[in-house]
Amino acid sequence: MTADLDALHNVLVERLDTTPAIRDAFVAHPRHRFIPDMVWPDATGLPLYRTADPDRWAHLVYSTDAVTTQANDGGSGPRNEPSSSSSAPQVMADMIAAAGIHKGMRVLEIGTGTGWNAAILSELVGAEGEITSVEIDPGMAALARERLGGTGVTVRTAATPAAPATGETYDAVIATCAATRIPNSWVGALREGGALVLPWSPHPAAHSTPIAALRRRGGSLSGPFIREGAFMRDRAQRPGELPFPGLGQPAAQLTPFPTGSAELIGSGMMTQLLLMLPGVRLGTGLRPFHGTPDRIVWVGAGTAWAYLWPDGTVTGGGDRDLDGELAAAYRLLRETGMPGLESFVLEADPAHGFYRVACEPLGRSWEHLVDTDG
Repeated sequence: MTADLDALHNVLVERLDTTPAIRDAFVAHPRHRFIPDMVWPDATGLPLYRTADPDRWAHLVYSTDAVTTQANDGGSGPRNEPSSSSSAPQVMADMIAAAGIHKGMRVLEIGTGTGWNAAILSELVGAEGEITSVEIDPGMAALARERLGGTGVTVRTAATPAAPATGETYDAVIATCAATRIPNSWVGALREGGALVLPWSPHPAAHSTPIAALRRRGGSLSGPFIREGAFMRDRAQRPGELPFPGLGQPAAQLTPFPTGSAELIGSGMMTQLLLMLPGVRLGTGLRPFHGTPDRIVWVGAGTAWAYLWPDGTVTGGGDRDLDGELAAAYRLLRETGMPGLESFVLEADPAHGFYRVACEPLGRSWEHLVDTDG
């Protein structure tokens, strides 16, 4: 039986935890009208064509997750690395709410993708407002223009997401790609007091890209992190291939950690730890443990590295005590009641490469070294 797409869309909208106005905007623009017939459901293997399996296509479109609509920048590779997608609906709703989008606003979107987010934004700002969306991929931009016909959205193609049209200012800027270095042009496009909502992480290779809702004050930006996120990178800020920390290096037994890797991963503190460890890569992976694969936590910085294993033992090496730094940050979080991500604030002066994360419940702040974009 062919799925009833409109019914599936109604179910998706009902599940959204958001305001009535944002929910109504989602109602007006069903997701299936913006998703191409070819999507990439898995990290490896062939794409899924709607004509080949319409029910599976519908299931993917109306899941609560992001849908990968392009892999490897339109090329091929051993893995289907996402290069364009339709974001998870709840994440979209949360970002739109954080930006305070309402009637009459002028909004700049960085990263058009399928055009679905821009369509919802256009519904919220109404005929009195204006949505400009910038897309780096000419093919994706052309398809989005077709889908956005009649919405009033202007889709522009730029050589880099860091370069929207000059000489224009907006009430809000929403980025649908992750950044570590906030481009000066994004700040310049924002009016004084306007909102910049973007996925940000202190390390360009981090998988976690928590979403920050910032306000402009002069050349500076500040505001809280509002939720977790895992967005694709601004194509100008991709880190390239980085070696897995410690791969092939001799390992020493280090000081045992207060808990095992599975407990740390499940604690909900991984992103907070990332924000508290400047210059450190932090992630998870599968490694053999007592003959069976299990998840470990790994950290790396320069030549230093450490692996936290399921039983709390730690192995590593190099010239920096990453095991001790991770353990100290973990203990600080535990001793202060495990403050949530929303307790962390990002302060940035992008023109001078200044990025600081602060957490009032912890009474601490951490400066992250980030290059300027010139």
